[in-house]
Amino acid sequence: MQTGFPRRLGATLERLVPQFPALVLTGPRQSGKTFLLRALFGHSHAYVPLDDPVLRRFAYDDPQAFLADHPPPVIFDEIQAAPQLLPWIKAAIDRDRDARGRFLLTGSQSFPLMAGVSESLAGRAAIVTLLPLSVCENPASRVPVVAARNEVASWMLAGAWPELHRFPDLDTRAWSGSYLQTYLERDVRTLANVGNLRDFERLLGLLAAHSGGILNLASLARDVGVAPNTVKAWLSVLEASFQVLVCPAWYENYGRRLIKSPKVYLAEPGLIARLTLTTTTDQILHGPLAGTLFESLVASELAKLQTNQADPPRLYHWRDVKGHEVDFVVEVGGRVHAIEAKLTSSPTSAMGEGVRRFLELLPDARRGRGLLVCTSPEEGRFSGVRVLPVWKLSAAPSLEALLA
Repeated sequence: MQTGFPRRLGATLERLVPQFPALVLTGPRQSGKTFLLRALFGHSHAYVPLDDPVLRRFAYDDPQAFLADHPPPVIFDEIQAAPQLLPWIKAAIDRDRDARGRFLLTGSQSFPLMAGVSESLAGRAAIVTLLPLSVCENPASRVPVVAARNEVASWMLAGAWPELHRFPDLDTRAWSGSYLQTYLERDVRTLANVGNLRDFERLLGLLAAHSGGILNLASLARDVGVAPNTVKAWLSVLEASFQVLVCPAWYENYGRRLIKSPKVYLAEPGLIARLTLTTTTDQILHGPLAGTLFESLVASELAKLQTNQADPPRLYHWRDVKGHEVDFVVEVGGRVHAIEAKLTSSPTSAMGEGVRRFLELLPDARRGRGLLVCTSPEEGRFSGVRVLPVWKLSAAPSLEALLA
């Protein structure tokens, strides 16, 4: 049984671990990977923290002896700190391919870690991502159970990092500032050759202020003072470390001229608030970034619905040259669904116009559901578009169930 507050991904992990020789749990720093694996499997698996310098050195100097001293079933925490273990784990798996659930690995840096996993553990490991808390995972220690507009604002202001809700007396601004500094100093320096961390931090601030905007590399590069290729490389770092969600444009040739550039979201609304100096719930609900913050929250919740089922986030957007748009497009079961995010408690039929326009372009066999996510106290429907409070979006068991 899990201790502390439960995570929706827990059921997926309990299902997958007995099916694969190894499982890799990845995700951003402080999303709760170690806590979750130890809560679920600490009674059956030894725990080995590879960020311990003594253990890391041992693993580097003699990986074969290290594995002999730490035999499975075992949890290797922060496997990216000792990637030289991966070939030896592969060899151990291949000696007994019928054994399942032997190696549980965590890692925070997607690109280098996944390169090693793909090379060494292809076909041997399930790959699962844990993102920060979803709205429905709120333990109600710092923020009340989210079921109204003001509580949505409090949730976005606090942020979704589990530690902030496990220890509600923590200063959120101090904690998030420390998180940013640790992220810049550790992940950024590891993943990319960033010569000036201030420039990188300036890019983070710009992405926060324009979260959900169309990606314009030239404009970002000009504002930061670096080359467009540098911004492109840094965005890859941000995506690799799960700090941004990139939503490509969805387009099929249905006779419309479309915007084909992606949209980019900072993945954690609490971090957006920190970077944009948003400090009150009134600013969240009524400030100039109110719509940006809410749309980013919805993007994050949709991504978590996917990752909690061990699926990678696949979100798209749609916009034509006349300005008609849909915030999120998802494809489930061969059908294409349209989702709009509006920070309102009084939705109107006009707010679903973009969703309706988009769905009308699709052939019948491809046409899916239309959804308007907002802060309305109740569900509803306008001209074929379902109205859904954001906390009910979060509570859906899966994206498939939500759009069935």
